[in-house]
Formats: sequence, C-alpha cells, structure tokens
Amino acid sequence: MRLILDTHYLLWSMEDSPELPARIRALLADRENEIFISIASLWEIAIKISLGKLNLSGKSISDLTQFLEQAETTILPVLPSHLTVVEQMPWHHRDPFDRLIVAQAQVEGLRLVSADKVVALYLPDVIA
Repeated sequence: MRLILDTHYLLWSMEDSPELPARIRALLADRENEIFISIASLWEIAIKISLGKLNLSGKSISDLTQFLEQAETTILPVLPSHLTVVEQMPWHHRDPFDRLIVAQAQVEGLRLVSADKVVALYLPDVIA
C-alpha cells in the first residue's frame, strides 16, 4: 500500500508514542508499504516549534528529516496539481495543512492515515 501520514501520526511514530495505535505501527513496520510524508507536515511542525507550541524533546526539523531518511520515507513536495484540488475542495476542514495533505492523497493515489475524523469527509478510505 502507498500511505501518506497525517502530521500527528508522524510525530507519534517519531516519538514512539503509546498514542500510536498498534494497527498503525504494523502498517509502518510492513516493508511492503510505501510511506509518504507531506512537506506540509514538516512545515507545520517547524511553525509550531518556532511558536513554542511543540516541543520535540530537543529534536529539530533536521532530526526529523534524518529520521524520515532512515525510515526510507518519501517527502512529498507540493505540486500545482495538489493546489488545484485544494482550490476546489469544500470547506469541511479549515486547517490549510490538512487540506493540502488530503489533496496530495487524492492526486497521488495515496491512502491517508489520520485520526482526524473531518478528513474522512474528503476521502472514503482513510485509515484511522
């Protein structure tokens, strides 16, 4: 499966948080699955760190990027085709980062892994 993680699942997996459900851990551990992370997630994390709203126990975006490389995760850039979908999306969700991740999932044919119930209004096959 080709999966794109929402930001909260990315953070929980990086921190090996007990909040990360066992079924999501299994998906991430399965080498048959291809894992993608939106650059929007890294941007969101960088903003929250700079505002003091997120503490990664002394880790930085550089540490997070290194973690993703070691995990053989693909960082997905923002493309004009993603923005075209964002432009046409209904406003079920107000978070611009989540809207972009949903659009990327749609355009790239990825299964979104997210605990956010609102994103499921856009995609019928969200893995929660």
